[in-house]
Amino acid sequence: MGEQITDTRLRRPVTTARAAATFEPVGRSVATARAFVRDTLQGWGCADIVDDAVVLTSELVTNAVVHAGTAADVLCLRNEDGVRISVADRYPEREIPLQNAGQVVVHPDREGGRGLLLCGALATRWGVEYTAAQKHVWFQLDLPERPAGTRSAGPALPVDALPVAETRVRVAVIQIDRGGCISFWNEDAQDLFAYDPEQVIGKPLTDFAAWPHTPGTGTGIVEALQLSRWEGSYGIRGSDGRVVPVYASHLRVRDADGEASTVCLLVRDHERAILQSPQRTPAPDAASQAGPSEGRLSDPFEVFIGSPAPDDLDGLLQRTVERARDMLDGDAAYLLLATDDETELEVRASTGLPSARQRFARVPVEAGSGRYGSARMPAVHEDLTAVPGAVPLLSGTGMRSVVTVPLKVEGRLTGSLGVAAEGAGRYTNEEALRLQFAADRIALAVERARLTELEKLRRGSLSFLVEASDLLAGTLDRDQTLALMAQMTVPTLATWCAVYTVADQTSEPELSYVLHEDEDRIDGLKTLLMKVDPPEPVPTPGARIWTAPGDAAHDAALRTSMRSLGLGNAARPSTGPGATLATASAVGGETVVLPLVARNRVIGMLTLGKPTEEHFRQEILELAEDLSRRAALALDNARLYSERTAISQSLQRSLLPPEQPAIPGVEVEVIYRAAGEGNEVGGDFYDIFPIHDGAYGFAIGDVCGTGPEAAAVTGLARHALRLLAREGFGGPAVLERLNAAILDEGARSRFLTLLYGELWPQADGGAVLKVVCAGHPLPLRLRQDGTVEPAAEPQPLLGVMDDLELYEQTVSLDPGDVLLCVTDGVTERREGTRMLGDDGLTDLLTTCTGLTAGAVAARVLRAVERFAAEPASDDMAILAMRIPEAPAD
Repeated sequence: MGEQITDTRLRRPVTTARAAATFEPVGRSVATARAFVRDTLQGWGCADIVDDAVVLTSELVTNAVVHAGTAADVLCLRNEDGVRISVADRYPEREIPLQNAGQVVVHPDREGGRGLLLCGALATRWGVEYTAAQKHVWFQLDLPERPAGTRSAGPALPVDALPVAETRVRVAVIQIDRGGCISFWNEDAQDLFAYDPEQVIGKPLTDFAAWPHTPGTGTGIVEALQLSRWEGSYGIRGSDGRVVPVYASHLRVRDADGEASTVCLLVRDHERAILQSPQRTPAPDAASQAGPSEGRLSDPFEVFIGSPAPDDLDGLLQRTVERARDMLDGDAAYLLLATDDETELEVRASTGLPSARQRFARVPVEAGSGRYGSARMPAVHEDLTAVPGAVPLLSGTGMRSVVTVPLKVEGRLTGSLGVAAEGAGRYTNEEALRLQFAADRIALAVERARLTELEKLRRGSLSFLVEASDLLAGTLDRDQTLALMAQMTVPTLATWCAVYTVADQTSEPELSYVLHEDEDRIDGLKTLLMKVDPPEPVPTPGARIWTAPGDAAHDAALRTSMRSLGLGNAARPSTGPGATLATASAVGGETVVLPLVARNRVIGMLTLGKPTEEHFRQEILELAEDLSRRAALALDNARLYSERTAISQSLQRSLLPPEQPAIPGVEVEVIYRAAGEGNEVGGDFYDIFPIHDGAYGFAIGDVCGTGPEAAAVTGLARHALRLLAREGFGGPAVLERLNAAILDEGARSRFLTLLYGELWPQADGGAVLKVVCAGHPLPLRLRQDGTVEPAAEPQPLLGVMDDLELYEQTVSLDPGDVLLCVTDGVTERREGTRMLGDDGLTDLLTTCTGLTAGAVAARVLRAVERFAAEPASDDMAILAMRIPEAPAD
């Protein structure tokens, strides 16, 4: 065993879960292996390490199935510490890429050994094991420790300051068993979500939970149910399909027998104060009351934030703004983080403000001249009414005084912290110094948490883009590509999505696809966007703000509300205030447009939107920009494929004969099937055409091979037959000249079997035929008495010899007779060692006495299709001609 680290622990971890799968040595196995690992780990509740595990598995399986060309065995083992994943292949001769002092480090862009380098970078432990037949590469990813939740009591508040709730507060109590299925459902849950207990008990909670997800961040529902205590917001889909936003408190318990389950308490999201447990810090004089040694060991960070500190960025930021507000006795507080280029600040947490409207909103670092216009310096505004717009985030909130301080790490701006109050003159430089002292204590912890989140998001984004690329590369259908583009962005990146396409530089953008996470709002959103001028197709990279949908939705909602109050024109039709207001809410947030540029041309726009004043975070926009580049190329490839397919089909249809002529006194039926997906014409062909003076020509032939090359020869043969026959040449002369034309093609020539004939309907009801059978399956004549016999003799095929001596034979068809002509795709139909053959076709034709020409052809086709289970692999043509019987007097 060639382990890269030494594990000195003697205790062997106990395996608690196991999953294994084998993947064939084909390229698509890499995506299948990624999905297997992702589904397995999410099912085990290991969401924290899913992205790292997927990236490592993808590299190791690629090494096995692509580079080594062998099958890959993937084994996942869950233990109390984390997850161990092993990838084995059948190519044990390869060596580990060592990195000694005298060797050159492997370049990251090089394929060989990159999976092992990633193991060393991402895994907790990893190693390689060799056997005589296999090589195992394994890695271990440890799960982070999750602290249990805490409880605390809040202060006594006056009645006016108490949170608002419904008159009848409903608290849904749901119990979830160890398998994640609902085992109890109380009456309040039934009232809130309109499900009877028997409709939900025994079903997984995941069937009803609408869980928010952003790649690389957040907690999965399976993981949340495994925590000792968890609080947060998500949604429950009611019986009407609509999502009810709820605030939940989960507590994991065990019964007297040791059986674990999770009790979930849920209220409406706006009533979260009923369940929410705010974190509070110790009293301000706690440090002074402690002993000397305790006072010296107290951490200023813990004094400000409280212990234990949240282990996620959002929790840390929220705790920070709450403590800052309490410290300065403010009415609101907010915290902004700087973007990578430090030109903008992005709202990440707030309290006392409409957080949904403020979250991820961006403001410039330098908002004006002087120290009060820069987030890099502390600032105190005694009265915002005297300087309107000085702090845009507080516009319309009722806040009048505000103090803001920067968060800096090693002199670099990383964020800004502000506290606001409704009264004027509440803050002075003394409060600014106190807040700056707190900001200095928290800045490093916030920056570390931010970098950790960015790393998780980067890994999640990498996994997301890999899977998105696989999906987009898996189709060349334009409509399916459009659907995939929208489904990959909603709800992962945005609440709704619209895709516009541009046919060419002179065309206006066309709305091609619309998707919303709530399916009931798709039609209203599509109607709204159809009334709005599309965004301008500019090739400038990056996301740009588009306000037209939000403005149009706001105007429509206003007009509808006025009509409902009788203030507008009552004669104007209205879809009802509910639908319009819902649409306005759906597009009321930030809307961005990303160009779809492929091959130096704008082929469309990807539009992403948020509901009611929500904003996109910068990392999500960057991920969307990466996705738009991949999607644009996939969409353009689908367009090129569609155009080439249309051209191919148009050319193929030009090789088929025009509308079949009606021959007096003769029933004619033709069935034609070309082998190969997308082929309308193959190596088999037929034709029926008028010659002159009541004479008609007919032909059925088979060119060697299938596909476009064979179809080209069929076009030559069909047009040559018509031209020569109408010039007055007889059957032998027509075929001899066609034979010379085929030989003139040189290396491109292909031999051809052909049955050609001329037909003259007779006044007495019969018909006279003159036929030449050049190497083709012989035509069969079915008489009224049920006897079947060949109607011609075999002669040499075309395209092989220069000098052919062909002759024609005369055949008479009486009323009730049938002439059946087929290609060898019918007679050579196989099932294993069995073949339909000439004898089988003859026996089949004897059962067709009295049938029309159409019924005869259909029976032959049905017999061919049922002869074997596999689809036909050869072209096939069936031509049936019948002389109707004279009606009885």
